[in-house]
Amino acid sequence: MTGSMEAKHLRIIHISLAILIAGLLISGITAFPLESELRWLASALDASPLSGLSRSTYLLPWLQHVLAALTATNARYPFLAYGTDWLAFAHLVLAMAFIGPYRDPVRNRWLITFGLLACAGVIPLALIAGQVRGIPFGWRLIDCSFGIFGSIPLLICRRAIDAMEREAGARPCP
Repeated sequence: MTGSMEAKHLRIIHISLAILIAGLLISGITAFPLESELRWLASALDASPLSGLSRSTYLLPWLQHVLAALTATNARYPFLAYGTDWLAFAHLVLAMAFIGPYRDPVRNRWLITFGLLACAGVIPLALIAGQVRGIPFGWRLIDCSFGIFGSIPLLICRRAIDAMEREAGARPCP
């Protein structure tokens, strides 16, 4: 493989993984202060020019409902928030896991496969668990989109890794 082609593939992989890692970090960090973030979001939507639209689409009423439940739960049972702390931590750990493919994509391609499987798992979880937990269908679709959008940079990485292996004369792993 020519150096310029390998550099091009590595640049694509680095950009794609940087986007994925940033998304995981943001998701993780923002899962810690849920109540204050939700209070701010509901307040901002209520005061915005889009307030009427957010009410008619049930976005604002849903956020206010979730905020009321979260506030009541945190006031009476604050230890339940520990579960979302672990969710946040898991996002941060997953972000760290993708440093391996960032540094050596060919040797760590299995993590790309792992990420794609995790993204695929988001969809049935959101649809099934969301139904069981009474989450509105539109919100479940938003949750599904995290799996779909998360898979895009991973698919781009997989394609670039395959090309690197092909150009190096190596046989891609299944």
